[in-house]
Amino acid sequence: MIPPARRSAWIALLIVLVFLVLWEAGVALFHTPVYILPAPLRVLQTLLANAAMYAEASLLTLGEALFGLLLGLLAGALLASLLTLQPGLEGGVMTLAILLKSTPMVALAPLLTLWLGFGVLPKILITALLTFFPVLVNTLSGLQQPDPALLDLFRAWRASRWEIFLRLRLPSALPFLFAALKISAPLALIGAVVAEWTGASGGLGRTMWLAYANLNLPFLFGAIFILAACGMASYQLLAWAERRIIFWSARQREANE
Repeated sequence: MIPPARRSAWIALLIVLVFLVLWEAGVALFHTPVYILPAPLRVLQTLLANAAMYAEASLLTLGEALFGLLLGLLAGALLASLLTLQPGLEGGVMTLAILLKSTPMVALAPLLTLWLGFGVLPKILITALLTFFPVLVNTLSGLQQPDPALLDLFRAWRASRWEIFLRLRLPSALPFLFAALKISAPLALIGAVVAEWTGASGGLGRTMWLAYANLNLPFLFGAIFILAACGMASYQLLAWAERRIIFWSARQREANE
């Protein structure tokens, strides 16, 4: 019997392949000009012909996304832990977090570029701001919702607040944290690209901007394909890590299936 995770991966791959085949057939059937919608095979040829350039741009964007994601994860998890231990701060802090979340990143990105220059720092900060809120909300929900029976048991054993936090609340929050990471990882790529689009000397965002300005859609779609592949790979990697780290939760889901 094929494991559920492997079966799901094969189904996802099949859906993507069917989509690409239909796309290729549609472009050929309707004779769509390349400057409106290039065929997948044309995009693949562009990727292979410019592999070195795409590799260099991808490494820069992925580095910015990774560091931004780690910064957003650290800030969100630490703040959620503080609000769990000091619940009186939750109202004010969450109001500021929602205010920050409601601010369009496309408005902040040019400002940070103006203040901090065209280097990687504003890109990392934009990515961190974009990924911070999902981590904060999900982690806080997990920390505040341990099993009531286990919470009563810890209190009956006269466990301290720190013992309850480390041995009950933190393990209970791990599924929520991984759910946040699976949302935030693709968002980190979007944040890095948006920041590069507003001003950068390299990266996939800069590549997309130049291709768009010159109506070179095969080049533009090449960068989009790379971002889509990276987003899917990051999600699958986090799903694999979740099954290994939170093994009790994965076994419970498999038993329910």
